[in-house]
Formats: sequence, structure tokens, C-alpha cells
Amino acid sequence: MRLIAVNIDGVLLNDTFSPVIHRFVVGRGGVYTAELERAVLSQSQLRAAAALGVPGTTPEEVVEAYFQEREEYLGAHPVRVLDGVGGLLERLRHTGASLVCYGGLGRAHFDRHLAPFAAYFDGPGYVCTDGFRPGVREIAEDVFGLRCDQALFIDDVARVAEVAQTLGAAFIGHPTAYSHSFQRQLMHEAGVRHMVGSLDGIDEWLLRAVDVEAADGRLWPSGAERADERVPAMA
Repeated sequence: MRLIAVNIDGVLLNDTFSPVIHRFVVGRGGVYTAELERAVLSQSQLRAAAALGVPGTTPEEVVEAYFQEREEYLGAHPVRVLDGVGGLLERLRHTGASLVCYGGLGRAHFDRHLAPFAAYFDGPGYVCTDGFRPGVREIAEDVFGLRCDQALFIDDVARVAEVAQTLGAAFIGHPTAYSHSFQRQLMHEAGVRHMVGSLDGIDEWLLRAVDVEAADGRLWPSGAERADERVPAMA
């Protein structure tokens, strides 16, 4: 593994998007489903806004309304660094791989909340992926000049796992604990082998296991293996 890319919101910072998306949809009379969540998360802002399908509004207006609602939510539920971030970044650095952070918001979001940890990251430090979500190929190939199968992505969204599988990249899931989220279910359906409930779960053993699976071509289950699965894999 030559590169480890870590998502910012939902992995290093608390999930402040899923609760607002759910409230935004339900508060306007919509039904929150797994299909809707899949169509919204890890998409560009305008594409996600279009998927929300708010009648009588443009995607630009939906984006503006969503971020206004998010600001109200943050008043009671501020952005915070998750427990275990420092230890996780230490473990990731000790693998010898390059380390980068990425997410859909601009660089200022990283600088504001993760400045004390900036020295852990390589290259640009942070990559904003709003223009090319979810960004697996772009981060591995365009930013770091590596093959996708040389990269590990750690994310809270199943769509990133689906793209990682298509491109041969490794993936560790950190799905949100938000009660209305479908991400754990969707990761299981995508064939994710390793999901953790806390950052401490991404330990040296798991990182070695993922590296070995990548080398052996066992990162993702075959069709037969997936058909036999009954419960989500946990590491």
C-alpha cells in the first residue's frame, strides 16, 4: 500500500451531514430511503441537490437552503474532532504510506478543524473532491501518480466503497452511527470486508490484514462469497 486517503467528515470529524440531510428531506414532506441516501452522499453539491428533488427550486437554491439548515444544526451540534484521531494518524504514518485527507468541502474546512494534525499529511494535505466525487481515481492517479490498487480509502460512505471496488482500491468503512443512516447496510451490500465502529478499530492488525488481502487479490468478495454472507463483516 503506497497511499492512504482518509475522508474528513464522518471519519476524522463527526458526521454533521447525515442528520441534516434527513431533517431536510423529512421536514419538507419527503421520505428518507436508502436509495435517496445513495443518490445524495459523496456526490457533488449540485448533483446531490438535484437528487433531493425539492419541487419548485433549482439545485443552487437547494444547496443554499441546505447549508443554511446545516448552520442552524451546528449551533447545537458543532463540528468536533472524533476520539482517537491522533492515534489513528500515528498508526497510518507508521505504515510508511503517503497520507492525505479529502472531502467535499473546501480547504478552509480542513484548515479550521484539523490544523493541529496537518503535519501528518503528505502532498497537498487535503483534496477537495466536490468537482470529481467520490475522487478515488483522481486522488490516487492524478494527485499522487499511483495506481488505484496501491491506495487504501477510509470513508463513511458506501458509494466510495463501490467505486474503490471497481477500480481495485482497498477500503475500510467507518459508517455513521446516526440512527436513520443506511450506510452500514449499503456497505454490506457492496461487499465491504472491514467496517469499524470507532477509529481504534483501525489498528495495526487490520492495516496489515488489508495490505495482505490487497497483495493476494482478496480485497473484495467474489459473487459466491457475497451470496453466502448473512451479517456485515466487522474488524
